[in-house]
Amino acid sequence: MFRNLGMDFHSVNSRRMKRMKKRFALLLAVAMVLSLAACGGNSGNGSSSDGSTNGGSDGGKVVKIGVFEPQSGDNGAGGKQEILGMQYANQETPTVEIGGETYTVELVYADNQSSNDKAPSAAQTLVSGGVSIVLGSYGSGVSIAASDTFGDAGVPAMGVTCTNPQVTAGNSHYFRICFLDPFQGTVLANFAKDEFGATKAYCLAKQGDDYSVGLCNYFQEAFGKENCVYETFPEGTSDYSSYVTNAKNSGAQVFFAPVSTEAAALIIDQAATQSLGLPILAGDTWDSNVITAAAQGKDVDINVTTFYQEGGNPTFDEGVKAWINSDSTALANNNGNDMIAAVTAMGYDAYYVALEALKKAGATDPNSVLLALPSVEYDGVSGHIAFDEVGDAIRDVAYVKHCNTATGAWEFVTQQGV
Repeated sequence: MFRNLGMDFHSVNSRRMKRMKKRFALLLAVAMVLSLAACGGNSGNGSSSDGSTNGGSDGGKVVKIGVFEPQSGDNGAGGKQEILGMQYANQETPTVEIGGETYTVELVYADNQSSNDKAPSAAQTLVSGGVSIVLGSYGSGVSIAASDTFGDAGVPAMGVTCTNPQVTAGNSHYFRICFLDPFQGTVLANFAKDEFGATKAYCLAKQGDDYSVGLCNYFQEAFGKENCVYETFPEGTSDYSSYVTNAKNSGAQVFFAPVSTEAAALIIDQAATQSLGLPILAGDTWDSNVITAAAQGKDVDINVTTFYQEGGNPTFDEGVKAWINSDSTALANNNGNDMIAAVTAMGYDAYYVALEALKKAGATDPNSVLLALPSVEYDGVSGHIAFDEVGDAIRDVAYVKHCNTATGAWEFVTQQGV
């Protein structure tokens, strides 16, 4: 049976150091806010001293939320689905009360192109656009690459599904609402042992990708590195036949491949072509209708961990499906159907957490929002959201799903917590 797991993500000393850094940054932010209040006035460009603008269609005040997501590249499909949740939430709740005044919420977009090299310039676009807080990204590598840009500008960022610990490690401005890879990797390793009786695993990651390499490492640590065969593939790989052959000949009982949906679809094709015969395990990136479409009608066994299962909140499910079906662009960005990706639910929750931070801050300047974020709590469709002293979400539950290749749909396996 699949049993509950527990793990300690950070050492005591690491937590103390990070707690001190965050407290120092917050004190600095207070000083900056007081300084701004003392100076008063505005720059003459339509921005008030608290960072708001007077650019609403009705002449009212506007607060900007940055959307730092991939809309192209390897993770473009997942990024678009994460954005869908934010867009649905924004059309559902387009205004927010801040300091006794009503603000229209404007989403400002920057495509990081799934590229660590291009992420900083995308981040700078949002900073220059005067956003109060940033949401994203789908993909840990781009989040880590852009972190200093946000931090240097004093703009708080909130990761939605970026699960690598390094996103929040050693800084005071990055938060996140998802679980972390040490937990996810352990869940998957134990699932491999308990569900499939696996004693040997084949692991495949993309070279240089923080998420892929990191999650493989955490899986191996929990499974036992001596019992794993580990390989990586370079950027630009389009033929995975040799890796599937190696997995098949490795003597492993499971194939672990926490890669992008683009790579996953190609791996699925090869697994079916070569009659792999091994269960395929993956992390949250595979929870997409891109995967179910690629697997439908094929003899493959796919199991993933993720943040949300369709049916978890019927009101949200019904509403977002109706919205997706009513908007041709949203439908296209959801790969042509109304199946709800977990990242869409997470994007939806992230938007509302941002609104809570703005309300608690009572102002729109990034420093005030940064001060407010640590104490924000919110009950979302994906569960209760609160932050620890590092800025990570206090989450200890993952959903495990299995792909029904006959129907092309995800089936719930278990909800795994600690």
